Amino acid sequence: MSPAPEIGVAVFILKNDEILFGRRRSSSIGAYTYALPGGHLEFGESFEECAAREVKEETGLEIKNIEFLTANSFVLSDKVHLVAVFMRAHLSDPEQTPQNLEPDKCEGWVWHDLKNLPEPMFGPLRKMLDGGFNPFPTESK
Repeated sequence: MSPAPEIGVAVFILKNDEILFGRRRSSSIGAYTYALPGGHLEFGESFEECAAREVKEETGLEIKNIEFLTANSFVLSDKVHLVAVFMRAHLSDPEQTPQNLEPDKCEGWVWHDLKNLPEPMFGPLRKMLDGGFNPFPTESK
């Protein structure tokens, strides 16, 4: 019997023209790569609730305007199948500073713009961004 897919919620936290990234430690999927704050969806939790909880647990940041962007399915190895739900949010207070509240999982948090993304980046996230995905809102005309 194959292992069941895991559902993760990742959050593009936008501040001006930048996105928050953290560098994963060796104990996690995508070791030593840069990724978004996020984590596993808990039973009965909405995507928005998961996004707010995970961001608060990992960075101490309060977020608002949480919205669904897209979802993708990634088979990362013969034992790991990840369904990634990507959300977008803004800081509740733009003066907040991210804290590294899970130093066993993350080396720290840094802001980057789309033209200067950190490397190495978590594979599924890199694939999306290289494919032209833009997490910033676009103005309709």
